[in-house]
Amino acid sequence: MGRAHEVRAASMAKTAAMKSAKYARWNKEIFAAAKAGVPDPEMNQGLKNVIARAKKDQCPADVIKRAIEKAKGVTSGATKEKVYEGYGPGQVAVIVEFLTDNDNRTYTEARTAFNKTGGTIGTSVSYMFARKAVFSYLGLSEDETMEALMEAGLDFEDLSTDEDGYVNITAAPNDFEGIKNALLAVKEDLDFDQCEVTMVPSSYVDLDEDHLEKFKRFLSMLEEYDDFEAVYHNANLPAEDIEE
Repeated sequence: MGRAHEVRAASMAKTAAMKSAKYARWNKEIFAAAKAGVPDPEMNQGLKNVIARAKKDQCPADVIKRAIEKAKGVTSGATKEKVYEGYGPGQVAVIVEFLTDNDNRTYTEARTAFNKTGGTIGTSVSYMFARKAVFSYLGLSEDETMEALMEAGLDFEDLSTDEDGYVNITAAPNDFEGIKNALLAVKEDLDFDQCEVTMVPSSYVDLDEDHLEKFKRFLSMLEEYDDFEAVYHNANLPAEDIEE
């Protein structure tokens, strides 16, 4: 079909990957807000605010609905969270979270992903991670951020600006909502690249080409499972793989 077709196809694939990553982030943030309170935006102001931001970012209605339905399942006891730990390809420390109504099925899926890519499941690695509130965004400077946090009486662990101009904040998990609200109070349409409570590794592992490909396959396998929710790892991935 010619080079032009290949270029268009590659561009479309890249765009689809970026949208998928964006929708996954909104899914996770909406789910967390719904689970933290009542899974009804009319009764949960935090959830209502997140949904408003997701819609402004053109997040599809079905993504929002699925995230809320998952939270309802957790709060009603219909589904529960399962966490599996181990080492992926190249001895990368991995923590995988699922939301499931069938423990046996979920364990089999997790074990298959580990085993088929040369990893091992069942070894505790959580001591290598710490739960943190993490923000990365454009639209406010470091000084403006500092002023907003000081006025709100909020503390943080680290505040810096990277080479791409993104301001990055690391803080205690309990300060997540306070910091997010303080930032949005200054600039309502703040362009977040990351805004979540996540597991941050204490150190990272570099992968050679073979193990990198196996690890990418491991992540792809997890993402194909309906019960999969999130994965945390300490692989030092190339920037292009993080973006996708």
